Amino acid sequence: MNDMMNVDAAAEDAEMQTYMRNGEKRALSLGNRGPLRFDENGKLHEDILEAYWQCGFYVFEGVLGKEELVDLENDFQNILARLPIEKDSPIDAQCQPALGADCEAPTLFWSKPLADPFGGTELANGRHPIKMPEPDVAAGAPKEVVYLMLGSLQFSEACLRLYGHPDLLRVAASINGEDFTPFNEAIFIKEPGRGASVAWGGDGVAHWDNVDWDQGTHGYNTMAQLYGCTAENGVWVV
Repeated sequence: MNDMMNVDAAAEDAEMQTYMRNGEKRALSLGNRGPLRFDENGKLHEDILEAYWQCGFYVFEGVLGKEELVDLENDFQNILARLPIEKDSPIDAQCQPALGADCEAPTLFWSKPLADPFGGTELANGRHPIKMPEPDVAAGAPKEVVYLMLGSLQFSEACLRLYGHPDLLRVAASINGEDFTPFNEAIFIKEPGRGASVAWGGDGVAHWDNVDWDQGTHGYNTMAQLYGCTAENGVWVV
């Protein structure tokens, strides 16, 4: 008999719930989350910087208000509606010119659903060394989906406003120094049952071996999760 016929769904669910709750406790015990705080000189609070250097990431809570999130979601849903019906198609589902179809720079990146297109390959200079598991896809899933969009600021006023958020720019100045350059923007799209995996990777390839390397020189990512990051949705797993 197929082993799947012998699975105790209730027991499996209980075990998964325990696993997720334990993970949440560990995450909350790291001491690397909370609201944005600045000192009397306008610099990022020393406690936040210390936790960031210690853990490698910091979770800022309450940075975006409800109105900002609504604006971002509206723009995002508009982007989804305007994507090509398939790779290299010039039209969207409404038979209108597809978003990104006339862009000269690489803009839309496609993948098989639930795949890991970068992991374990030489793509992006091989900076994603490990390939993630690639689960089977449900019947009826599309052959390929857009999982990454570069140059997203040209398609979303809300994203552009977020990119220039004054408090987030103050964070960047506190970490990288006043003379920093924002240079990249992207949207990762992880639809349930379809979105591609993105394995761990070290962004950038230029400075890691520099004899004068400084941990604040390399740069860092700021990421906003439109629908949150939870143990259940597993958007980011560290």
